[in-house]
Amino acid sequence: MRIIISHHNLTDDDRGASAAIGNFDGVHRGHQRVLDITRREAERLGAPLGVVTFEPHPREVFAPDAPAFRLMNAAAKSSRLAKLGVSRLYQLPFSRELSALTAEEFAVEVLLNGLGLRHVVVGADFCFGKGRIGTAEDLQRIGKAHGFSTSIVPLLVQDEAEQAVSSTAIRRALSEGNPREAAAMLGHWHRIEGPVIHGEKRGRTLGYPTANMDLDGLHLPRHGVYAVLVDVLTGPNAGTYEGVASLGVRPMFGENKANLETHLFGFSGDLYGAQVSVALVDWLRSEQRFDGVDALVAQMGRDSAAAKDCLAAL
Repeated sequence: MRIIISHHNLTDDDRGASAAIGNFDGVHRGHQRVLDITRREAERLGAPLGVVTFEPHPREVFAPDAPAFRLMNAAAKSSRLAKLGVSRLYQLPFSRELSALTAEEFAVEVLLNGLGLRHVVVGADFCFGKGRIGTAEDLQRIGKAHGFSTSIVPLLVQDEAEQAVSSTAIRRALSEGNPREAAAMLGHWHRIEGPVIHGEKRGRTLGYPTANMDLDGLHLPRHGVYAVLVDVLTGPNAGTYEGVASLGVRPMFGENKANLETHLFGFSGDLYGAQVSVALVDWLRSEQRFDGVDALVAQMGRDSAAAKDCLAAL
């Protein structure tokens, strides 16, 4: 997959795609449905399969002080899209200047003249252009007038309660400690991806060494202990492991910044700097403060046993 970070001066090889447009946060089942239709059109046209998305996320530009909300960072998103067969990721820099374009200006200057798209696919709730007043139907109309075709995909409904599959619903499930409900909407486990960083190294002194990861910029699932599946993506220890993870602020030690600490069962190597993907499978308990180290270690043993039971039942 090639990542293109501008709509200016593209090569002929990077133009002419059939592309889906959206933020694709989480790359959930609704997004995958949009991609399936985009893929079908790409095959019909003999065109590359593309996705048009934006970095930073528009909400980060207009509400920079709002709580972190992203389900995945840009690297994790591009990795997931590549696995789904996307060959051109148009990761356009989002700015107030770009947002000031009218719907027609965006469609013509960016999608047609800039990216040279032949077919565009969007969800039924797609909005674009200055003030987000352009609709999916407007895009279809503009495309018809200027030479590209458009498919509009109905929203995917999850259950009898008519809950639409959305990034918002997935965030809610994670906030409530329901990673399996989130996974049902995602079509895959919710994963936290990034490099392993140096921590306080307390875990190794307690017999439970952990891989520490920063959560900056990401939506925080419910604090607590989780059964997890871990993919080590880089380095000599690359592979898949089972484990138990603590997500939160470590009240036992007076910390106040949330991070993720993951203990990999049966692992004894060095993971510092490695890229790791941690899948949240089951929420086991809330984080808590203990009377002393012995009580903490005893609980870590129980957490590990509970996580192994959960993962064995998958």
